[in-house]
Amino acid sequence: SYIPQYRDIRRTQNAEGFSTYVCLVLLVANILRILFWFGRRFESPLLWQSIIMIVTMLLMLKLCTEVRVSNELNIKRRSFAAADNKDEEIKAPPKRSYLDFDLNYFWHWSKFTDYVQCVLTFTGVTGYITYLWLDSSLFVETLGFLAVFTEAMLGVPQLYRNYHNRSTEGMSVKMVLMWTSGDTFKTIYFIFNQAPFQFSICGLLQVFVDIAILLQVYLYSYYPQKPVSHTAHPASTKAL
Repeated sequence: SYIPQYRDIRRTQNAEGFSTYVCLVLLVANILRILFWFGRRFESPLLWQSIIMIVTMLLMLKLCTEVRVSNELNIKRRSFAAADNKDEEIKAPPKRSYLDFDLNYFWHWSKFTDYVQCVLTFTGVTGYITYLWLDSSLFVETLGFLAVFTEAMLGVPQLYRNYHNRSTEGMSVKMVLMWTSGDTFKTIYFIFNQAPFQFSICGLLQVFVDIAILLQVYLYSYYPQKPVSHTAHPASTKAL
């Protein structure tokens, strides 16, 4: 379902309409789901779906990071050319790294490798905790709930971004339609195949969020609204 969004970003060289926090949500959810599998085995197709989704989200992050950094540098170049100042050199945008541990720029780093480091750290820590508590049924069930609940929150970053921008411009409507159809089918599949109850409940929640985003598409298309004005500060530059 992310192919249309990926192609749109590559074609326009603009990732502003897509929230990279969607990638964060899906990475966390699918890593937790894989760990849940070690405690309570579920069907193999769901396990492979998680593995494929992790790879897909990393590819999306790589593209978004490259496009954003390139656009920031182009803006600097245009500003330099407009100023026509020959005494100054073009300064690259400040580099933000995962190892800086600056929460103001969390998930808004300058290199794709920083995202990979963060994902590996999260996987290592949660994997070790799971190994220690794997014999606890309460822990395993809680892990399963966190996995599907996190995935159910998938559309929330995009929902908030659309609300903040008062627009859905730059977001692939095809992607959201695929979310909705896929989540609906998935939830029905969970119910009829008696998957762990966490899967069914959070699947329904996910469908409701998808529908809310589609309502935003209708609302902002037929009733355009002005963006909310806000004071610029470091945290506001984060790509939600």
